[in-house]
Amino acid sequence: MNNKKRILVTGAGGFIGSNLVEKLIKKNFNVIALVQYNVENDFGWLDKIKFLKKKPKIISGDICDSIFVEKICKNVDYIIHLAALISIPYSYRSPLSYVHTNILGTTNLLEAARKNKIKHFIHTSTSEVYGSAKYVPIDEMHPLNAQSPYAASKISADQICLSFQKSFNMPITIIRPFNTFGPRQSARAIIPTIISQALKRDKIKLGFINTKRNFNYIDTTIDGYLAAIKSKKGIGEIINLGSDLEVSIKDLVKIISRGLNKKLFIKIDKK
Repeated sequence: MNNKKRILVTGAGGFIGSNLVEKLIKKNFNVIALVQYNVENDFGWLDKIKFLKKKPKIISGDICDSIFVEKICKNVDYIIHLAALISIPYSYRSPLSYVHTNILGTTNLLEAARKNKIKHFIHTSTSEVYGSAKYVPIDEMHPLNAQSPYAASKISADQICLSFQKSFNMPITIIRPFNTFGPRQSARAIIPTIISQALKRDKIKLGFINTKRNFNYIDTTIDGYLAAIKSKKGIGEIINLGSDLEVSIKDLVKIISRGLNKKLFIKIDKK
């Protein structure tokens, strides 16, 4: 792909988004980075990155504003859509906000992409859409099972993307990352949670420790996005970004214990 093409990255100030923007800039792509507007004009993790070559064009705004979205999609060749409300606990308290951002916001982007004849729209889904595994490893044919308003909103966004691809023959690819970890990840995630507790004390307070997850380092996930940008084979497809390796939370504590050279004990939180 010609690196002079313009790529719009939504959710660019977040964990995966900022790492993706940084990698695209290093590969000399022209990047437009969209971040959620706030009164402090904070660009999230993009404020912390020292771009050695050129910098991305950073825009603040809201994907729920259809007029704004259509404007920023003009003269854009590719869209990588990561913007979303992602907190599962908060989705129980404010489900309608997830409908607005994750469903309506995605629809706004799709409409803008259709009108502006975007060459490739890459939508970010989540492994949460599968719910509790019916079988492992989870493949793209696994049944969808929303166990939170967040997961339900992402399933809906995925289906809208597929409907646009089928109805309007749009070049759309859906990517579903599995438990990405690494620098800039939220402290609420399981690996940072265990590490932050381990640095302070020997007893790690956790809930379910036999749950198994598929963990992938941020660089691996970013490589998946880069491969999707370059390839046309994934158009109209759903692609899981993960592996067939699974690690229980209990074993994860053991791995971190060895890494820190510190014996850790697990205290089960029964709440």
